[in-house]
Parts: sequence; structure tokens; C-alpha cells
Amino acid sequence: MRQPDIDPFREAILFEKPDPEQMRTEGFLPADLHVHTNHSDSPTRVRDALKLAARQGIGLAITDHNQISGVLEAERLKTGVPVVPGIEISAGDGPHILLYFFSISDLTEFYRRYVERNKQTSPYIGIRLNTEEILAAREGYPCVAAEAHPCGYAFLNRGVGRCIATGCTQEDIFSRLDALEVICGGMARAHNLRAAALARRHDLGRTGGTDSHLLHELGGVVTCARAGTVEEFLEAILGRRTVVIGQEKHFFAKAVMGAAVLPQHLPYTAPILRARAEQHLPAIRRRFRLW
Repeated sequence: MRQPDIDPFREAILFEKPDPEQMRTEGFLPADLHVHTNHSDSPTRVRDALKLAARQGIGLAITDHNQISGVLEAERLKTGVPVVPGIEISAGDGPHILLYFFSISDLTEFYRRYVERNKQTSPYIGIRLNTEEILAAREGYPCVAAEAHPCGYAFLNRGVGRCIATGCTQEDIFSRLDALEVICGGMARAHNLRAAALARRHDLGRTGGTDSHLLHELGGVVTCARAGTVEEFLEAILGRRTVVIGQEKHFFAKAVMGAAVLPQHLPYTAPILRARAEQHLPAIRRRFRLW
């Protein structure tokens, strides 16, 4: 594996298939930092995700949508796989915020104080806190705040890049983040390259993950750090000392994943559509003002 000490921007982000054995030989701990389970909108069981991670020799962060019960199950199983306590929070204004905590207890407290009580009808849509409010709330906890797929998706405000482009968010939001997800397995290469450029421009840490909703996707994108513990791993993200390696899913794989996830979302079609409309209202109003 190439070292990131010549050109940190070019060498610390590698679009290639990860080789966990080689990474560990060179002193890196590889971890997939964006994994979903059946505690949110994935059919993947926590036990199966941990077994596959153990076989691959990687750690993982279970980042279910607005939910932490999958992380708590992983903690109870005590398999020895490095598990980063995490959550993917859908903000009310659109972006998805990945929070990685140094301890399960802090994650649990944060979830109960700020996420659980602010959920809406659908467990997957934005909670009743916007991006700035979520980032302000997390400042009282030792954790890492990263933005998932910051330059996607098309026509949806599910990334700060799009929110800034549509005038829903100001660019100074980057100063509230610790890192950006520079390789998301569910995004196109062009989206990830723009995310990498944003991380460089704003001097942010770099993370990567598959955004896996199906078991076989796990480990396709990993974040690597010279670390022996989860705490050291998170410190490496904060210190801009990570290497992100992986490849995006091809179109057919994305279609299969979408078909597998769709049944989880169908019962909440009406609130999801309503939330999407509300998220786009500021951009629509701004456009009419310009006209």
C-alpha cells in the first residue's frame, strides 16, 4: 500500500480494491465506517456483519439511520471485532451526519437526548433538528463528526455540497465538521472526487465507507489508520492521518441494493415525500426571489 507522506491529497485516497491483509502487515487498522443493519433499513443482521468483518480482518462502524440498537447489539456480542460506536443522523434540512463516539455510553446519552426525542413518523427521514443544531449538540461530547456523501444525491439535499449549492446552507458549515466521507461506495466517482476536493480545501479529515445495506458489500471501502484501539483510530481521523481505500458499487449493484431497501421505506412513503418537499422549500423560495 502506498504511503500518504509525499502528497497527502493524492496518496491518502486510493480508488482500488482494499487488501486488508496487506494493510495490517503495514501497521494499519482498516475499518468500514458506513454500515447499515436490520436495525434500520438493511436486511443485514449484526451478527453476520461482525462475522464477515472478522473473516476480512477489518473493523466497522454500524451507522444505522437515526438508531443505535445495532451498535448496542454488537457491543453485547463481544466478538473481538473493532466496532466504532456510530450513528448516521438524517438532519431535518437534508444532510446525513455520521457521528463516531469514543464510548458507547456517550453515544447512548447523545441519542436519547437529541435523536430519539426528535424523530418523526418515518424512522429514516430527517429528525426535527437541522445540521447546525446537530453539530452544536455534539460539541459537548468526545466524538468525530463526518458528513456522509457530501456531494450527492441528485435532486436531493442529502449532502452539504448540494445544500450550499441550493442556498439552504452556508459554506461556513464546514468549520463545524471534523471530516468528510471522501469515498462512499454508493456514490459515483465524480461525486467522491468532489468530496475529496472539499476535504482538502477545508482542511478536514477523510473517512470512507461502503454505505452497505447488503452483507456482501461490507469492506468494499475502508478507512485505514495506524491504531491499536478504536480511540486511537478516531484520534487519527481528527489528526488527518487516515488513508481511504475502496471502489464504488457499479450501477447493477446499486439497483439490487435499492430493490432490497425499498420494502423498508414503502410504509412511510407519505411522510418521506412530505419531508423531501419541506427540505426543498428554501431553495424554491430563493429561486422565485431571484426571478
